[in-house]
Amino acid sequence: MTRDNLDSGRPHPLDNSVHSALTGPHAHFALRRGNVLRYPSDVSPFMALPDSPDDADWADVAALAGPGGVAGLTGRTVEPPDGWEVVTRAALLQLVDDGVAAAPDEEAVRLTSADVPEMLALAERTKPGPFLPRTIEMGAYLGIRHSGRLVAMAGERLRLPGWTEISGVCTDAGWRGRGLGTRLVLAVAAGIRERGERPFLHVLASNTNAVRLYESLGFRLHRTTTLVLTRPPAEPPSR
Repeated sequence: MTRDNLDSGRPHPLDNSVHSALTGPHAHFALRRGNVLRYPSDVSPFMALPDSPDDADWADVAALAGPGGVAGLTGRTVEPPDGWEVVTRAALLQLVDDGVAAAPDEEAVRLTSADVPEMLALAERTKPGPFLPRTIEMGAYLGIRHSGRLVAMAGERLRLPGWTEISGVCTDAGWRGRGLGTRLVLAVAAGIRERGERPFLHVLASNTNAVRLYESLGFRLHRTTTLVLTRPPAEPPSR
């Protein structure tokens, strides 16, 4: 699989993936204020900033976050202004498909809005990252059930031109070590490939076990970025 379009040094949709999604395949979700875009708060906490945000852009982030709200931001250098609370700051690895053995899974079922209560409960128990009441609308989610109970899931989050992110990968504690998460990742990747797109994903750099697993499946590191969850001051600056 060629890497030329990724490693040429030219701008690429993955460089600002949230912005690429909200101005591309996920434009129907986009809420805009000035140069700042965000997903609805019950879909995803992520916002997209310009590459070099100014004071007006940060005022727009505050307005879109709302009183007490948290903005999810990613980028090589994300530094909120003085007075903003940094709830979380973490190194984030962006991994891309570099020969993943994508394959459907006979046991994986497509999850629907009727499954959201169980999905929310599973995400609450396993903490795979932000999963909200309307996150399922971002793409296809697959699950594995045993005795009728949802025990593992994975799905699609950011959709960019030519690319779709795999996310929400989680397995209930009692079912770990059986390869369910791996099977679901490969099944979701197969669905992405069927559309002629390429899978990618984000993982915390500190989650070394997950990084090793994804690399063993055929993902490779594309770039290191920063995840920042930040809360604006109680009284944000006026625009």
